[in-house]
Amino acid sequence: MPEPTASAGLARGLINFAAARGADPRLLAARAAINPSDLDDQDNRIPFEKYVTLMHAAQDLCGDPALALHYGETVDMSEVSIVGLIMNAAATMGEAFTQLQRFGRLALDVEGVSAGARFELAQPGGQLWMVDTRANPNAFPELTEVAFTRLVCGPRRFLPAQHVLEIHVTHPAPPHRAEYERIFQCPVTFSSHWNAMRMDPQIATWRVALQPRYVFGILTERADALLQDLENAQTTRGSVESMLLPILHTGDVSADAIAAAMGFSRQTLFRKLKLESTTFEDVLDALRHRMALHYLSGKKSSVNETAYLVGFSDPASFSRAFKRWTGKTPRDVRTAKA
Repeated sequence: MPEPTASAGLARGLINFAAARGADPRLLAARAAINPSDLDDQDNRIPFEKYVTLMHAAQDLCGDPALALHYGETVDMSEVSIVGLIMNAAATMGEAFTQLQRFGRLALDVEGVSAGARFELAQPGGQLWMVDTRANPNAFPELTEVAFTRLVCGPRRFLPAQHVLEIHVTHPAPPHRAEYERIFQCPVTFSSHWNAMRMDPQIATWRVALQPRYVFGILTERADALLQDLENAQTTRGSVESMLLPILHTGDVSADAIAAAMGFSRQTLFRKLKLESTTFEDVLDALRHRMALHYLSGKKSSVNETAYLVGFSDPASFSRAFKRWTGKTPRDVRTAKA
């Protein structure tokens, strides 16, 4: 399975937004293990897990648990992704939704929907619902918060009437539920069976056209090229990492087991990785390094717990590996002040 990714534009937009609210942008990037130069090109890709870490770091440094809602409310999709520009250049809301289906992966290529469209339309009981089909949404409800606030607040600036009539989310009501009421201005149901927004049944015909049709053609041509690049970038390394991640803590991460799970022989896996200028051992080592930093810098687990989570049965061996990776001890990173 390809590694989930986010566009650099989303991460850069989040850093800029958090910086405007008092967070140190350099510290934000460091907490998420993001090289700022990787964000210079808005269409570049970063691992989705780094975007998740970045969001949590921004919430922490800004002291705002509702930061995802505020980010989506304030920063329009057109400011951070070509997907938003295309939607704003669509003739109608119906066409804008079609383009979201077509190009949404350019903003977020997330687990569970990377082979298709993240948002779908459903009409139970004759009502029109836009449904977020993302897998495991409660693992990162902030993504639902950002998406829904953008889909509500962006069109609200130009549409003639309220277009979202009701919202359902699968996560429980958070302490900042009052912000949901303020922002969405419609009934919100928490702990629902789906993440979905009930839309005005006439919304597909409402005009958008914030940009000339000529711009729409140029943007979609560029997006088609980017989508092809994204398809081409689905690497064997990314597939190996996605196979390793859920079993990393077991320590049973042999190349033979991973190759078999991917339907390859050991030799074929090694050959494919060699074509990408890497080895199985290097991929495993780098993944352990990245996840150890994630657990320790976010103070999500103790040093001993982190050793276990990244597949070391002996904390001393983990400490030696961590010193090799970073030049520091795990405890140095675990106790460092943000």
